Order: sequence, then structure tokens, then C-alpha cells
Amino acid sequence: MTTQNRFFDDISKLMTNAMGVAQGARTEAETAMKGWVDRWLADRDFVTREEFEAVREMAIKARTENAELKTRIAALEGKDSGSATASDQGA
Repeated sequence: MTTQNRFFDDISKLMTNAMGVAQGARTEAETAMKGWVDRWLADRDFVTREEFEAVREMAIKARTENAELKTRIAALEGKDSGSATASDQGA
């Protein structure tokens, strides 16, 4: 009876150790792959999500300001052409 229990205990310890080794190998492989991907992306000059979002916000702000300036220019040009037309009609 103790022979069977010891046999199963040894098998259990062996399997536990094997699972620990497999988990360590998995972690090491993940770390190596992540490092390789990070280096590959850095070599390609890809931007991070944060950088992309910052530039996107700047572009949106620039477009908004551009549209506002176009509206102001159009309004100023309308005033200039309106005053020029009034002076032309008076002469």
C-alpha cells in the first residue's frame, strides 16, 4: 500500500515540476517575443497611441482655427467690398 502511495507521490511531484518548468519556459518565450516585437516596431518608426492621439488633437484644433479664420476673412472682405460698392455708387 505504501509503495503505491509513494509511486503516486513521485509521479505527482514529477508532474508538478514539469508544469513549473513549462510555465517558466512559456514566460521566457513571451518575454523574448515581446522584446523582439518592440525592437521591430521601434526600427519601423511607428508611433505610439499616445503620440497619435496628441497629433490628432492638434490637427483638429488647427482645422477648427482655420475654419474660424476663413469665416473672419470672408466677413472682413464682405465689409471691404460693401464699403467700396457704396463709395462707388456715390461718385
